[in-house]
Amino acid sequence: MEASVKQFFRNIVVNLHYRKNDEMKEIADILKAYEKAKKEGKKTALATVVKVEGSSYRRPGARMLITEDGLLTGAISGGCLEGDALRKALSAIHQQENKLVTYDSMDEDDAKFGVQLGCNGIVYILFEPIFDDIQANPIAILTALQAKRENAAVAVLFSLEGKEQIGTNAVLRKNDQYTKLENEHLQFYSHDLQHVLETKKSNFIDYSIAEKPVNAFLEFISPPISLIIAGAGNDAQPLANIADLLGWTVIIADGRQTHANHQRFPNANQILVAKPAQLLPQVEIDGNTAFVLMTHNYNYDLALLNLLLPTNAPYIGTLGPKKKLIRMLDELNLNTDENQSRVHGPIGLDIGAETAEEIAISIVAEIKAVLSRASAGQLKKKNAPIHVHQTENN
Repeated sequence: MEASVKQFFRNIVVNLHYRKNDEMKEIADILKAYEKAKKEGKKTALATVVKVEGSSYRRPGARMLITEDGLLTGAISGGCLEGDALRKALSAIHQQENKLVTYDSMDEDDAKFGVQLGCNGIVYILFEPIFDDIQANPIAILTALQAKRENAAVAVLFSLEGKEQIGTNAVLRKNDQYTKLENEHLQFYSHDLQHVLETKKSNFIDYSIAEKPVNAFLEFISPPISLIIAGAGNDAQPLANIADLLGWTVIIADGRQTHANHQRFPNANQILVAKPAQLLPQVEIDGNTAFVLMTHNYNYDLALLNLLLPTNAPYIGTLGPKKKLIRMLDELNLNTDENQSRVHGPIGLDIGAETAEEIAISIVAEIKAVLSRASAGQLKKKNAPIHVHQTENN
């Protein structure tokens, strides 16, 4: 086998991502991969899961960038669809048109896909070749999506019955205009896209455009979790690393410059050497912000907790035993059932964690569960689909 062919297939294997990435992390990885491919003069296509019926490893909104030489960034399945997706992407690039491909694991011909996935359903994937000369191509829209830390709604138009696949069409934020220039399709879904942004729920809506059936996946996308770790000790390092791996925004805060620095936390998005009173004005608190108090300095944690309780921070966790949290709330004269319930102390899920790395996993898992409003129970005891996509119409 020629070296170039070997490299082609090696690229496929090396660049498959089997884990379920955070959505914004996946998009960020795709944008980085696209910029690299663009510099190297490689043609690319974007694959997006636009609809799922039944069970599937990935849900609508999962994306993957494919380059013409077999580099895959992101994931649209557990790994079994990616090889065929490469062929479909190359076809879309060659024919210079969007393509909708259906994978039916309930169909005998496609059953092998379902067996490898461990799923039993129908997955619809839209393939869009990327053209730089088109101002509002899918990558440009995803770039606009990532430009601000705000909730957004993205419109992806396709057709289950027709051949014309419109594709990724627009993005909307609260105070922004549509990033795609005024177009003939906007009038049909603008109100519904605004509704998705307001309700924070994705939706599937069918339209008739020019007397042709058009299906719309109107996707709600929230910014990544922002994890603010108060404390730059050794036990904070694995927590920062795991959060970074998930695509979270990581901010390290500590009063000690010898500890809070980029040598110790190379992947942190921001490092603040600050006292509690100086810290809060420098960070943004929104519905995806989590604070972890682990300075091992009682007075620092106490002062910061006092400042955090009046805020709308959806997650506050304190390292240490329950009696430490009770003592802090007593000293602040804020020991109420509401505050005891609101503050997660001891922090983390009970997974039998002992080491700093294990504790970091338990903390990250609890934060994810709380902000996702999930039970954090065992999946085998869940009497519902594993992946529940927030939609109004399924």
